[in-house]
Amino acid sequence: MNLRERLPDSAAVLEFLSRYKYVLAVIAVGLVILLLPIGRETEKETPEETGLVGDEDTFDLPAMEQRLGSILSQVDGAGEVSVMLTLKTGMEQVLAADRSTSASGADSKVEEKTVILDGDGGEEAVVRTRRYPEFQGALVVCPGGADPEVRLQLTQAVSALTGLGSDRITVCPGS
Repeated sequence: MNLRERLPDSAAVLEFLSRYKYVLAVIAVGLVILLLPIGRETEKETPEETGLVGDEDTFDLPAMEQRLGSILSQVDGAGEVSVMLTLKTGMEQVLAADRSTSASGADSKVEEKTVILDGDGGEEAVVRTRRYPEFQGALVVCPGGADPEVRLQLTQAVSALTGLGSDRITVCPGS
């Protein structure tokens, strides 16, 4: 028995497709629905996740602008890049707290104290979470800013690194 005899002929394939066309259509629609990103929550990238924040405890905006500018200067055709970022929110730390509730009769009292650890260097508050700054906008100035291709590449790069939408990033030609 050779390979040609084992393969179904085109008439049999067409008959199978016509007989099960609705089942195959439902399966295809189901696969398309599974592949769509509908209903998934996307988390915004924080500067910490993009690697733009160096130290965990500090956030240095000028150093970040300098680093971003030096990275963007490597884009072909951009030239020397200057970057200015504006922040919507600053860095915030949420401290851990002990909460105690006491009830006596009709009165209830809630007492909250910040958790403090005694370390080698003295007392230190326990940080529960750090919220890194959220960017509001970006300005990029470079000699290649008039070229639409360079402008697009710079906008996409700044968007990827800061989480800003392209409507919040301006690229201007400079000298």
